[in-house]
Amino acid sequence: MVNKDATGRTAPRGYKRIATEEAFAPASLLKRYLEHAHSPGLDDPGFRSLWGFYAASPSARARFIMEGLADLGEKRIRDMDAAGIDHQVIALTAPGVQCFEPALATSLAIDANDLLADAVKAHPTRYTGMIAMAPQDPAGAVREIERGVRQLGFKAVILNGTTQGEYHDQPKFWPIFEAAEALDVPIYLHPNSPPKQMIQPFLEAGLDGAIYGFGVDTGLHMLRLIISGVFDAFPKLQFIIGHAGEALPFWLYRLEYMHAATLKSNRYPQMKPLKHTIGHYLRNNVYVTNSGVAWQPAIEFCQKILGVDRVLYAMDYPYQYSLDEVRFCDEMTIPDADKKAFFQTNAERVFKLAD
Repeated sequence: MVNKDATGRTAPRGYKRIATEEAFAPASLLKRYLEHAHSPGLDDPGFRSLWGFYAASPSARARFIMEGLADLGEKRIRDMDAAGIDHQVIALTAPGVQCFEPALATSLAIDANDLLADAVKAHPTRYTGMIAMAPQDPAGAVREIERGVRQLGFKAVILNGTTQGEYHDQPKFWPIFEAAEALDVPIYLHPNSPPKQMIQPFLEAGLDGAIYGFGVDTGLHMLRLIISGVFDAFPKLQFIIGHAGEALPFWLYRLEYMHAATLKSNRYPQMKPLKHTIGHYLRNNVYVTNSGVAWQPAIEFCQKILGVDRVLYAMDYPYQYSLDEVRFCDEMTIPDADKKAFFQTNAERVFKLAD
């Protein structure tokens, strides 16, 4: 294995680089996003703002993203090689199929999974797939998870934020978690635009997307899942969240203190005692990636708080593609064994890449 930096120089390295939050979308689905963003009856300002822009903008950034999403062949491989990425774990980009009516959404998820499966078959040493599904059709989602694992050989499930404004701590979505636990596949909780009931202050300041709104909403989503008792019901269930844990590791002390204090106050009847602390679930049921955060202090902090075996590398292609960021992570001054775990062996274990 060699490490190529942005200048083209090479140096030996003792690990593979496995990127674990990499996105794609069929060209036909991107076309649907544009049509959906401009449909008169759409009541989703986050979707309209995000995809109404990216699906039609002539800007260089938007074009790179759209071309990267739609390509599962030569361009993607070329970009991986230029950055020194050995393997991508690929998922259907947000919002996936979660913005459509249930029957259509399940059909589109099947089509996307078949397309990704063909790409994985064509590039088995370079790609691993995550299963797209439609939470608004829980029974169909369970069937597609089962098909994705047993027939397509996919290694995880992608859950792209809220589904039409609904968080997945509601019991009607729990059959999805039961299926993932039974099949021993993790669920990647990926950001989406904040739902309409919370997005307006973010939109007013231009902070609704990856700059801030995505992380705020995904951190809230993960915390709601923990507080709802999902991991008490499904103790072997594993989730993955990106962007250095969507800030949850950094808030952990206060989250645990105030959760205990709130329970003692009996302020909220919907908040019930859990079997363990919030930190316990983060350390035992949640993995984090550094997607979009090529910053040693944050990566090291997550390793210290959650454990070296709980932190994985991700690039966030094509949304964040920087050769310099790969080099920054290579040059982290952490123990070699921890760096190999971060780049390679944790991903191999979590996604069963050796199977």
